[in-house]
Amino acid sequence: MPAVRSSGRKRARPKQAALSLGAATEKPDYARPFIKWAGGKTQLLPQLARFYPPKGSVERYIEPFLGSGAVFFHVKAMVEPRHVLLWDNNRELVDTFKAVQEDVDRVIKLLARYRARHSKEFFLGMREKRPKSRAGKAARLIYLNKTCFNGLYRVNSRGIFNVPFGRHENPKLFNETWLRQAARALAEARIEAEDFRLLESEARAGDFIYFDPPYHPLSKTSYFTAYTRDLFGQAEQEKLAALCRALDRKGCLLMLSNSDTPLVRRLYKDFEIREVSARRSINSKAERRGAIYELVVLNDRLLEASRGRI
Repeated sequence: MPAVRSSGRKRARPKQAALSLGAATEKPDYARPFIKWAGGKTQLLPQLARFYPPKGSVERYIEPFLGSGAVFFHVKAMVEPRHVLLWDNNRELVDTFKAVQEDVDRVIKLLARYRARHSKEFFLGMREKRPKSRAGKAARLIYLNKTCFNGLYRVNSRGIFNVPFGRHENPKLFNETWLRQAARALAEARIEAEDFRLLESEARAGDFIYFDPPYHPLSKTSYFTAYTRDLFGQAEQEKLAALCRALDRKGCLLMLSNSDTPLVRRLYKDFEIREVSARRSINSKAERRGAIYELVVLNDRLLEASRGRI
């Protein structure tokens, strides 16, 4: 049995169940995400930071669903892990992070060029391009991400980016200072295009691991996991929960974010479950953007390490 305990909580939401959006935390000067990603955690960082282990206590931090990297950048500054392993199965995203890590000057030059040429026609042309260099791939993804409709990343069944033009008159394409900060934060990280299921053999006792998978849908009409051609359905959610149980037995410190659904609560019923309130801004219908509750799943080892913050 995994060394975890049931939260013993019912579906009804107690008044103190959710952490507030304004939870206080230390604010170091840390790198910010340079892309917008559905489900990005920037606005949740003050709440998630309450569960981080103490600064200097972690040998290795692992994040197998990288997305925008918001939690990584924050953990890097707040916890200062000595080693970092970042994974994602979206190879274009991985190439983008590696380009910022290895050749940020070239990425900045290309983005400056794209900013000067921005128009609907240029955007549509960039959707069709297939750059060969890593810096070219990165600049293309960042440009499309910042100028497409609602900042979505979506591909079709052939893996082709298909989000329409966003009609931004003066898009904030990039911030050079933030990109250079990101490059410094990423300097020593291992960034790889890998599947989360391989983590069972890679992880070791003492690793601090944060999972931010594609969320289980709140309803049949809210199913959106098309960040790559591979869907992340119930079977994948179940495999991820099984992986968490295996990593808990290994002695890892675990934190996972997901939507508040009966399936997620059932899969992680032997772990500690906390609620956090979030505002979601990526939705095709404006009336569906706003405050919702999400779940943060924790194991006992992380709770013990973070005691004093909670």
